[in-house]
Amino acid sequence: MQSKVSARLKRENTQDEMYEKIYVAILEHRLHPGTKLVEERLAEIFKVSRARVREVLARLAHEQVVDLYPQRGAYVARPTIEQALHVFEARRLIEPELVRRLIENLTPERIERLRQHCALELEARRREDKRLIVRLSGEFHTLLAELAGNQALARTMRELSTLTCLIIILYDAPTASSCLADEHSLIVEAIAKRDVELGQHLMLEHLAHIEGSLNLEPADSEVDLAKIFSE
Repeated sequence: MQSKVSARLKRENTQDEMYEKIYVAILEHRLHPGTKLVEERLAEIFKVSRARVREVLARLAHEQVVDLYPQRGAYVARPTIEQALHVFEARRLIEPELVRRLIENLTPERIERLRQHCALELEARRREDKRLIVRLSGEFHTLLAELAGNQALARTMRELSTLTCLIIILYDAPTASSCLADEHSLIVEAIAKRDVELGQHLMLEHLAHIEGSLNLEPADSEVDLAKIFSE
């Protein structure tokens, strides 16, 4: 009986590790939108069966960061412009509320965790570690949700942050993370002062900066070829 339990726990740990590594690779822009996630290759890399790989891919698909196509396989998601706009709309609705909830439940330990995270971001920027900057920028928002104390919202925020990362890759953000260096720190200090109105304002302004750095205008349905080639 004990050996069965140990085997199950080992299997679950392996799946969690595979899930986390794929997730981080997406967050760090090492896996780009549209990349095919070949079951056989992943099974070889992680030394698991294809059935285990399929379970992890299904989990990622449930979180909308992987698209599954019958007979074609799994691909890193390619959010459309409409989906991108929906992601930012959801974030504008959720994140100011997370700021308010966190301030209501604030402790010295929670504010210290946020400050430590901002320090990690600052150090990554100092070293110009672009992959780490991108990952930490996304994780800041997930951490804020976790510290606010609502696990359902924390899971949702994790999904939205990952989708935002894919959107940034697809729609040409001018910087690695689309986050200005001090914006997270300003939000944290407003939270530390328990200033709900300022914290919410800074969060909405921060999201507007990210969205504004992207090209989310739909392409014209008809292209004037004569105009293009006359230039």
